[in-house]
Amino acid sequence: MLALVAQAQTPAAKVVTGEITGVDAAAKQIKVKGDDGAAYTVTLQDNAIVQRLPFGETDQKKAVKITIDEVAGGDRILTRGPLSEDTKTVSVRTVIIMTKADVAQKQAKDRADWQSRGIVGTVTSVSPDAKEIVLNVRGRDTGSVTLDASAAHFLRYPPDSVRFSDAKPSSLSEVHAGDTARALGDKSADGTHYKAEEIVFGSFQTVAGTVISVDPAKQELRLTDLQTKKPLTVQVNQASLLRKLDEQTATMLARRMRPAGAGAGAGASGGPGGAGRGAPPADAQGGPGGRGPGRGGNFDLQTVVDRSPQLNLADLKKGDAVILSSAKAVEGTPVVAFSLVAGVEPFLAAAPRSEGQVNLGSWNLDAGGIPGE
Repeated sequence: MLALVAQAQTPAAKVVTGEITGVDAAAKQIKVKGDDGAAYTVTLQDNAIVQRLPFGETDQKKAVKITIDEVAGGDRILTRGPLSEDTKTVSVRTVIIMTKADVAQKQAKDRADWQSRGIVGTVTSVSPDAKEIVLNVRGRDTGSVTLDASAAHFLRYPPDSVRFSDAKPSSLSEVHAGDTARALGDKSADGTHYKAEEIVFGSFQTVAGTVISVDPAKQELRLTDLQTKKPLTVQVNQASLLRKLDEQTATMLARRMRPAGAGAGAGASGGPGGAGRGAPPADAQGGPGGRGPGRGGNFDLQTVVDRSPQLNLADLKKGDAVILSSAKAVEGTPVVAFSLVAGVEPFLAAAPRSEGQVNLGSWNLDAGGIPGE
């Protein structure tokens, strides 16, 4: 779409893409929340052309001319023009619009595509010369897969979000071993290689801890990290997933972590075994895995968490156990929780320990989102 508005524009012009937040037809102005986080005012020049690109089309010849009165909040905009830095006003001659309905339709199509042709896992190695990434895949297709990233479009999750819409353009050079990555593309017949079209990744961590204090007004809590034994400040925001496992589900997770010994650790908390709210079928195979559809018998931990009751931060008390996922941060600096799960005492009691440190095994809540999530 960028090529559609690049014609007859100066090289120094500002490209604005984002969501329309308001329209003043009389003033010929469109308010935009830019994808870069800034707020812009798009002003249409005299005889400016406004076009709507139908869903699925990329050919400018298929664009339909509309009036500014037909533009609405929630529509997507792409345009280009000289920028006034002080007012963030962009004067333009051509505007390309994708309606809110078309955006929703595209997101639904993209989401279905990622679910059917996407894989997720942990990066084990990167070969810049060969433009390849080796991924330890989790979910329904576990195993090691080599990604051909030679033609892939790269996106990176920011430190405070795992929403697909928040991911920023990136490159192979920013991918490192230990990162979590999602790839969209086509796999080889034997399933060992993957021709990636798009790769979105981030550097995440999963932390188990006990609550030191909670400040609901600041949307913040302090934990003792059970791995490092050091305090950790955790911030939550509107995008944070806050859940509390019920006792049955936590006991089920404990038994999956250590089937032979979970009875003692989980039994102390009371409650029968078996599946609780959101628990997988009894014949599901494997331990807690990443975010995936869970087909083929694989256990989908993220679905279990998603279906668990909402957690109110104010209900947390000193000594409560939690598990959270966040971006990796410099030691001593606060982290923003992508997911924070309470009610995990039976699970942590069953988790193996090495020199007193808790091993969370394959517990992962850091896979990130896909379009439309």
